[in-house]
Amino acid sequence: MGHMSGPYLIRGSVSLPEAELAWRFSRSSGPGGQHVNTSDSQVELRFDLAATESLPAVWKERALQRLAGRLVDGVVVVRSSEHRSQWRNRETAAVRLAALLAEATAPPPKPRRPTRVPRGINERRLRQKKERSQTKRGRSGRDWG
Repeated sequence: MGHMSGPYLIRGSVSLPEAELAWRFSRSSGPGGQHVNTSDSQVELRFDLAATESLPAVWKERALQRLAGRLVDGVVVVRSSEHRSQWRNRETAAVRLAALLAEATAPPPKPRRPTRVPRGINERRLRQKKERSQTKRGRSGRDWG
């Protein structure tokens, strides 16, 4: 199973441009058995968001604004080293990047339209408050003498 699974969809018909992804492999830190220090299983995936032409312009703007804190010179970096096999880390990193971009390019939520509270509900609430206060007033033992 050494192949990368197809293009990673961000949203709709837009997918991660394989050609613009820069991979770097390095040794993972952490535990492992034999062969662990020789295999570069940690994956670093870089995607130049500022320079890409493969995202719709609106998405790109949104992503640049929303990911501003994560970008280094307009480049998004995703690392993955959970798995011991390199290609599984590649999968994970690519999926993560796709998810990150999907979130960053999502359209802003629709503004909330304020709704009015129906009159009946308001009146019922006030009536219940009155009843409750009567109940409580009846509990104070003033008039018992």
